[in-house]
Amino acid sequence: MAAGAAAAATQSVSSNGRMKASPLAKKMAKDLGYDISKIQGTGENGRVTRRDVENYKPSAAPALAAAPTSKGAASAPIVLPQVVGKESFEEVPVSQMRKTIAKRLAESKFSAPHFYLTMEINMDNAITSRVAMNEVSPVKISFNDMIIKASAMALRKHPDVNSSWMGEFIRQNHHIHIGSALALPEGLIVPVIRFADQKSLSQIAADAKELYGKAKDKKLQPADWEGSTFTISNLGMFGIDEFTAIINPPDSCILAVGAIQQVPIVKDGQIKVGNIMKVTLTCDHRVVDGAKGSAFLQTLQQLLEEPLRMLI
Repeated sequence: MAAGAAAAATQSVSSNGRMKASPLAKKMAKDLGYDISKIQGTGENGRVTRRDVENYKPSAAPALAAAPTSKGAASAPIVLPQVVGKESFEEVPVSQMRKTIAKRLAESKFSAPHFYLTMEINMDNAITSRVAMNEVSPVKISFNDMIIKASAMALRKHPDVNSSWMGEFIRQNHHIHIGSALALPEGLIVPVIRFADQKSLSQIAADAKELYGKAKDKKLQPADWEGSTFTISNLGMFGIDEFTAIINPPDSCILAVGAIQQVPIVKDGQIKVGNIMKVTLTCDHRVVDGAKGSAFLQTLQQLLEEPLRMLI
């Protein structure tokens, strides 16, 4: 040990051998893993203060000869900085919309026996057809508009999926109103495209654009979101590959739509890149069984993989 450092260390020790240091300095040194006897005190009579601990640099302290062991010199302890966090939270009032959503979905999830059917759909032709259609359509047609139209046409062919459980009876709807779930800051709202099977893709696109605009401006009326017979929830624009959705009562089914992804597929005996979209149909088993749900998805797949069918 250097003479100056030895003298400083001697000054920091009282006559009874106890270290001269303030309680705060001792606590800080302990928390930081410092040997307080190695810290030079600048206080009265060499007393170690808080500032001395703050200014102390372990690497600058004089090294002491370590006692040799059978495995060589002992390694220096690793000193990590102390992490000091603060717990906090915020209580956000529940809006009336959020209360209604929570109540309806909880009733649906725990009263309707849900089961799920997932299918992959090749969207190569749908992508090409959408480009061609948007060259002549007065309103830009989205993939979601195409899914709404295809779902409506599939429901016309499979009316059991367009039904509702009413307790004492099953209501099989003859009209087709497609609810298209939309996320807002206040919660999930489901504007309804009415008589979707009777409308062209351009008409569906125009209706959807108007309803989504009213929803974002908080101008939707109850008639705009009530009366769906089937619901579509599309999270593809958020990059979600696939998911399952909770049935929107009184519907008996809801279609969860994932993103269109480029993946390797086998076509004509060769591996090629295909644009695949996964959809999952959630069914109320009291109304729709696996065979009926699967048949609906097969028709939906045919319509989206050959979009010209939707124009006939």
